[in-house]
Amino acid sequence: MRIIRQWHSAERREIWSGTEGGVIKAWPWDVIAKSLSLTPEEKYMASCLVENAYIDLRNYVTVGTMFSLPTTDVKHMLADHCRAKVWSLTSMTFALWDARTRELLKVFGMDGQVESARLEPLVMPEQFIEEEIKVKPTKKEKNQGSVTFLKKSWNALIGAGGAVRRVATKGTFVEDNRRTETVAQAMDGAIWSGCTDGSIIMWDGNGNWLKEFSYHNSSVQCIKALGGKVWVGYASGTVQVMDVEGNPLGGWTGHSCPVIQMAIGGSYIFTLAHHGGIRGWPLTSPGPLDDILRTELAKRELSYTRVENIKMLVGTWNVAQEKASPESLWSWLGTASSDVGLVVVGLQEVEMGAGVLAMAAAKESVGLEGSANGQWWIDNIGKALDEGISFHRVGSRQLAGLLIAAWARTDLKPHIGDVDAAAVPCGFGRAIGNKGGVGLKMRVYDRRICFVNNHFAAHLENVTRRNADFDHIYRTMNFNKSHGSAASDTSVQLHKAVNANGNQPDEDRPELAEADMVVFLGDFNYRLYGITYDEARDMVSQRSFDWLRERDQLRAEMKAGNVFQGMREGFIRFPPTYKFQRHQPGLAGYDSGEKKRIPAWCDRIVYRDSRSETIRECSLVCPVVAAITSYEACMDVTDSDHKPVNCTFSVDLARVNELIRRQEYGKIIESNEKLHCLLQESHHVPDTIISTNNIILENEETVVLRITNNCGSKKSAFEILCEGQSTSKQDGTKTDFIARASFGLPHWLEVQPSIGLIEPGETMEVNVHHENYYTQEEFVDGVVQGGWCELTRDKEAVLLVNVTGSTSTETVTHRINVRHCCAASSPPPPVSLLAIAAPPGDAPSSEGLTERSSRKSQSNHLQRSDAHFGASEVHDLHRLRNM
Repeated sequence: MRIIRQWHSAERREIWSGTEGGVIKAWPWDVIAKSLSLTPEEKYMASCLVENAYIDLRNYVTVGTMFSLPTTDVKHMLADHCRAKVWSLTSMTFALWDARTRELLKVFGMDGQVESARLEPLVMPEQFIEEEIKVKPTKKEKNQGSVTFLKKSWNALIGAGGAVRRVATKGTFVEDNRRTETVAQAMDGAIWSGCTDGSIIMWDGNGNWLKEFSYHNSSVQCIKALGGKVWVGYASGTVQVMDVEGNPLGGWTGHSCPVIQMAIGGSYIFTLAHHGGIRGWPLTSPGPLDDILRTELAKRELSYTRVENIKMLVGTWNVAQEKASPESLWSWLGTASSDVGLVVVGLQEVEMGAGVLAMAAAKESVGLEGSANGQWWIDNIGKALDEGISFHRVGSRQLAGLLIAAWARTDLKPHIGDVDAAAVPCGFGRAIGNKGGVGLKMRVYDRRICFVNNHFAAHLENVTRRNADFDHIYRTMNFNKSHGSAASDTSVQLHKAVNANGNQPDEDRPELAEADMVVFLGDFNYRLYGITYDEARDMVSQRSFDWLRERDQLRAEMKAGNVFQGMREGFIRFPPTYKFQRHQPGLAGYDSGEKKRIPAWCDRIVYRDSRSETIRECSLVCPVVAAITSYEACMDVTDSDHKPVNCTFSVDLARVNELIRRQEYGKIIESNEKLHCLLQESHHVPDTIISTNNIILENEETVVLRITNNCGSKKSAFEILCEGQSTSKQDGTKTDFIARASFGLPHWLEVQPSIGLIEPGETMEVNVHHENYYTQEEFVDGVVQGGWCELTRDKEAVLLVNVTGSTSTETVTHRINVRHCCAASSPPPPVSLLAIAAPPGDAPSSEGLTERSSRKSQSNHLQRSDAHFGASEVHDLHRLRNM
């Protein structure tokens, strides 16, 4: 069976694993320790001992239990040492276990509601869709003419659109977009879980919902905590830092693709990206250190900036459900692509019809895409481009009749990455793809460029609807991997500004607005207004394009700021590209039928680069500057009622030479004295005092340990672990000191809280409590074989109080001796195979307390030794936190 997620520690603790089907197993450390102590000749016995000694925790969830253990795959596990609990998580549910008794405490959902019954399997979206889009049979009518056919087609389309909406309402979309992706514990003891919809949920140690918040729409991929800060990595490549209350302190773009893992070491938090890149960020960020580094690096920008130039061909064609000849494809793309590095093609009306659109709507609802016709076009365009030798396809996307695809020349392809696709339907209640947009996003030399192929509402009078289609596509098109540009990111890139509400001011901006360059192409359907068919034909024949341009709806709407705001278009020198009679060459081929549609420039290409009113030269501040070198229509192609259009761009892209910038970064760190002071200060551990380093406990007694933060300006974080213990023998001697086994503390000792934050000048009170007795059970193949109970004898444990600050993994460790004294000792229990496996003097691993003793005595027995408080021993907190 494949292990999906496993929790374990190198500091001699139990091993818990979560697997497929919700199976959770635990291996007691005493068995593992015994197997490791055997000689090489006994290795077979050791392997059998460990293999058969696991505890199947499903046996603890009996019919009489209030909760049912979910049967879905375990995705994540978390050990909460603060409360001796284990969290096991599926995509949608949480299970909380007592780490000492291995008892299932409760099962609850992402909304915090307790689940009292086994989860029902989700309805398969495909089955649901199939049921939803079925058209009920109607009685045969005598007249089976076109009216009945159109009515059925309309019903099919409306049914498909309604299916998409109902699937979303019933939860398929919502559930897919809200799954638990990661879980972590902050140093105040709270548990943080991150979801695929960008939301973060905070829980207390008992699994109670505390609060939920969201600052990004991108999926949360990982969470890491240290001191009073929590870092969150998103699928967009963004890294955000918050305090333990969830208030945003800052954020920055860390990578151009998802941040999948984070680790803390020294004075840095390191992020691992999906493409394998690793970067380090100061734990003090955002702060003065960032401001200095930004300023100094800006002074040296010219030394590490490089400008790359690429040629780009963008083509659009409404193919009217036809298939083009090789000659037509060559005329459209072949010659123009001879000296370009990137080719992007957008097609409209690849296929239409009620049945096609209905099935396309159903497929979109369950994430499917593509068609046989779409593949035909991709294959044949590839042949025209000499695909596999000169060009390589880098991405494609189809939505019903809309298709977009991109090819990169062989030498440019290594510099293109993070390609992703998206689709936005605009037809029939914003659910059907007869109108809408499909997009490709890619990183070219670490710059984000988006291409969107569109088909807007038709007919002369629907100008407002066309504007609305653009606005809807622009605002709602979201790519799975979201935004992130690596070229402007460094190990010192700084936080974005945070407004009074705690949100980043540009967080609500459409994703297309975040791109360095956007190209819109397609059949926009804007017409010529205030002109008759005959006037248009005359002006076209006279090539009076200036006069016609004055009557172009798109030009008028762009000038009024109603559509394609901030974008520009090349100068049109070609005749209107719509509407023609198929296979009719020359300008005489304009529609001469009954409708006599007025010729129009329906097929267009517009774009936006990084230029602004004040900055026009290519630089890291203005990273993409594009210029149109040609903009033309292929008037000799007659396969469709539209003419294909292509536009070539010369694009300058500013990027960072990472090697040179890292060298400059190192020089700044070495030479700047103020930075040295700030880095040294970041390693500071607040001065703390503990009330005693000797505690004596009697049976069922609680003693209060006080930890005081003497620093007047910074918080301190503490964590209490058990270094090990020894047991007094009946002859008065002690067993050898052994390292602690299970969840940091012996079973006879409780410390609450064992983790937390202390405000400057404040004191934290920690309860140290003695538990009277426990039971030991034997397991073979996960099944209980027997058990016995033992009263605790005189024991002594050494607690480690590790104290750190918020910006460094360095810690100061205080040692506390905790002794338990009792009047009489019980005889040793009967010996069994598993009992032999327990290291001498170590409290055996147990199924749990059969009965918790009440905490009766509250008197304190605190003794100070002559030893100096707070040993100067320094550890790496990251290592201890992962025990």
